[in-house]
Amino acid sequence: MAHRIAAPRVSARLSRAAVLSQDAARLKYVSGAREEALHRLGIETVGDLLLHIPRSYLDFSHASSIEAARIGEVATVVATVDRVSEKRPRPRLSVTEVYLVDETGVMQAAFFKQPWIARDLHPGDRIAVMGKVEFAYGFKQMSGPQYERLDAGASTGTILPVHPVTEGVSRAWMRRIVSGALEAASTFPDPVPARLRAERGLMSLSRALRAIHFPSSMGERDLARRRLSYDEVLLLQLALRLRDDATLSGVEPIGHTPGARVERLGGALPFELTDEQRAAVDEILADMSDPGRVMNRLLLGDVGTGKTAVALFALAAAADSGRQACVMAPTGVLAGQYATSCMPLLERAQVSSALLTGATPAPERADILARLAAGELDVLFGTHAVLSDDVVFRSLSLAVIDEQHRFGVGQRSALRAKGPGADLLVMSATPIPRTLALSVYGDLDTSIIRHRPHPGAGVETRVLDDASRDIAYGAIREALEAGQQAYVICPLVAERDDADELEDVPGIERDEEGRAVQRTPLHAAETEAERLRRVFAGYEVGLLHGRMPAREKEEAIERFRDGAVQVLVSTTVVEVGVDVPNATVMLIENGERFGLATLHQLRGRVGRGELAGRCFVVAEGARGRRGSPALDRLRALERTADGFELARMDLRLRHEGEILGYRQHGGVTLRFVDLDADADLIEAAHADAVELLRYARTLSSTATAPLRCAVADRYGDVFKEVSGG
Repeated sequence: MAHRIAAPRVSARLSRAAVLSQDAARLKYVSGAREEALHRLGIETVGDLLLHIPRSYLDFSHASSIEAARIGEVATVVATVDRVSEKRPRPRLSVTEVYLVDETGVMQAAFFKQPWIARDLHPGDRIAVMGKVEFAYGFKQMSGPQYERLDAGASTGTILPVHPVTEGVSRAWMRRIVSGALEAASTFPDPVPARLRAERGLMSLSRALRAIHFPSSMGERDLARRRLSYDEVLLLQLALRLRDDATLSGVEPIGHTPGARVERLGGALPFELTDEQRAAVDEILADMSDPGRVMNRLLLGDVGTGKTAVALFALAAAADSGRQACVMAPTGVLAGQYATSCMPLLERAQVSSALLTGATPAPERADILARLAAGELDVLFGTHAVLSDDVVFRSLSLAVIDEQHRFGVGQRSALRAKGPGADLLVMSATPIPRTLALSVYGDLDTSIIRHRPHPGAGVETRVLDDASRDIAYGAIREALEAGQQAYVICPLVAERDDADELEDVPGIERDEEGRAVQRTPLHAAETEAERLRRVFAGYEVGLLHGRMPAREKEEAIERFRDGAVQVLVSTTVVEVGVDVPNATVMLIENGERFGLATLHQLRGRVGRGELAGRCFVVAEGARGRRGSPALDRLRALERTADGFELARMDLRLRHEGEILGYRQHGGVTLRFVDLDADADLIEAAHADAVELLRYARTLSSTATAPLRCAVADRYGDVFKEVSGG
């Protein structure tokens, strides 16, 4: 369902907004098939309808003739349909070709997998098309343009919105319905205080909604989108902070006292902390030492920047205070990696610790739980297994969550519930731009480590097409002959897997029913392992994927780490937590199926030590024409090893949820804000959220009551108790 605009219910002054919560079926033009169509689009109320914004606009104020439309640029052309034909070059691919004419020339518009267009358009129809103009076979073309049938008297001096529609409601009818909704809503109270709107130069919400649907100019449309974007970030910021207030309601913060164990840990480390690491440690310990507030901090750092060493000081500080800490990792592989690297250092600092995963034998598990409940264990490393009801801490005062975007809000809260008032430290090796950090992790203070303390020998990355795979195979064989090891990464576990299980990234086509259509075969780890055992005969080829039982996964990693396996064929389960310095080559199959963040994380598995690493990304169209967005995206891997720069590019090309996953903020994604272009707006909304909650902690004042209801309405029941919605 679309996000709703709240109908504040806290005073008579706000009663005018009640129309926004009214059933959309009460609007004129809405009945029967159109009402059912709106429900399929997730539209139930007037407010839902007003936030069903156009996906594009036909700008007739800049319409051009066919002759004047410039090749390589997006243009709006008004012309007459001359001929419509439908072709099927492949059984599951339909192409509708529409030939357009005006007094200056001929243009072809091609529509893929939209056979209904052949029934909708007829010779003599006057239409407007908007899309990128290309030239082929002697005339101009558009592929998959937006189009609109025009009445005979339509003017070319206006901007026509193109709303998302479905069967039962045309774009023309949608415009009429939205116009009726705007008329019914008229002017309503604005949830954002007038002072803030004035300071930020924002138009009123009622004006913004009118302008986003029916702008008088594209400039006005941009100002309207800016207002909706501000609201989106502000409400998310308020929701995140109100959620934490609700979680921590009535709990007493724990003031930690760093002491001898922290000092001993500093001496136990085999290296000196960098300035960035030391600054992060100081920020964390300062938070933990404050008896007046509960720590909520994000430790963000690229692969190999030493976040684990920083987190160790927090664990030691909890032990110094006579309390316990828990480190939760998303996989058994990563949890085991932490235990292997951290437990010896903690032992030297006189901090006791243990590892608990789903693969822990029952007798060992029982012993760990008994020691934990008795307070004999200072630190517990584990996976989701630590959330079990029988895992009881004597005095949990610090929760550390690694790769926290892989956990849902509920899991984070469940761990903290085992120690009321416990400080929270979340860590992520996924570099993200500051705008995204503020938007998604706005309820957390942030410490960032940008540079590796030990850069290592580095990684050379090459993007190859399918025909050049032998180059990667040659590099793997060369590494094996030198006594080194290699990874081969595949997007699927088995050939029978449906492509719908893949990350929804550029390169996956979908048919008219929304099913994934594979243009090229996708490599499956199980099949690839069998094939590579023949390619690299004489060497041991292992297999690792997320469906394997926990014990089998751990055995696969150990055999690779010990050198018993020379080539490890895996899915992205090795993206984090697998540290094998002797592995120097990585081959990533179907690289176009992954985002830059994932590819960067994967290649971080090689070149970590004194041996240089080489990463080969085999991708469809890797040697395609210049200017291809998919190719430009992959080429960035060759140009830079800066994870933050790659994250900024990923953000420009893909949605924020594809970088981090949606679960980190309870299933909510951002619809209006442009995280790349709206940096100033995001900073402003973040600062305003902090100030508003300082002024009215639960938004219960008269001035903030509309915001309180807007948060509760948009983000659901979980926030209503604290927000009063």
